[in-house]
Amino acid sequence: MTTKPSPAAAPLAFLYDRNATRSHAILDMRLDGCRTYAARRGWQVAGQWVDRGDDALNAVRPRLGALLELMGREVRVRPVICLVHSWGRLAHDSVLRSALQQRVAQAGGHCATTFDESDDRTRPALVGRDAGH
Repeated sequence: MTTKPSPAAAPLAFLYDRNATRSHAILDMRLDGCRTYAARRGWQVAGQWVDRGDDALNAVRPRLGALLELMGREVRVRPVICLVHSWGRLAHDSVLRSALQQRVAQAGGHCATTFDESDDRTRPALVGRDAGH
């Protein structure tokens, strides 16, 4: 029997990004932006997961897999969110991005961006926002 998370429990944000380059400055700014966004909403941050190098470009994402494993356990306690700076941080290719978003949904969570975009089906659609941002 699956236990539903308490609606009163603060969501738990799992910060995700990918970085194919050796430079970390822009990556660090995006992750700082995610932490700030989560704090403004009262979300607790579970941690950050970053796929690097070739892992950042392929469909198999080891760090995202680790994130999803923990997310699948935490969803029993409270709402869980995979927070990315923008949709492109999952993947620029829309088919791959949709597949990764589906993996998050299968773990019991949803994805959100720091641009107030979300694929949460229980939340009203955001007017004027492009899911392909």
